[in-house]
Amino acid sequence: MTFIFFTPHEVMVRIAASAREKRLFLNFTQQSLAGRSGVSLGVLKKFERTGEIAFYSLLKIAFALDSLAEFMALFQAKSPESYSTLNELLKQKKRKRGRR
Repeated sequence: MTFIFFTPHEVMVRIAASAREKRLFLNFTQQSLAGRSGVSLGVLKKFERTGEIAFYSLLKIAFALDSLAEFMALFQAKSPESYSTLNELLKQKKRKRGRR
């Protein structure tokens, strides 16, 4: 089990800071990234300042910064190799719906 000691707001701000750092590393201005991503300049500025952004716009920015693959790893089930025993692996059933 992994423990994360960040609030959702802190994660949001860190993602925005990382996106800004990558933008600067790639030598993009906010205006050029807005044009490349299709996200308005105002939305991009607000995102870099506060971390607030619509998910679809975030994905468009990630695509423009060549970072979209990282989102594909979100919510992935554990790989079979990560289980310590066969019994532990067999206990994991693929659910088709949740319980109340």
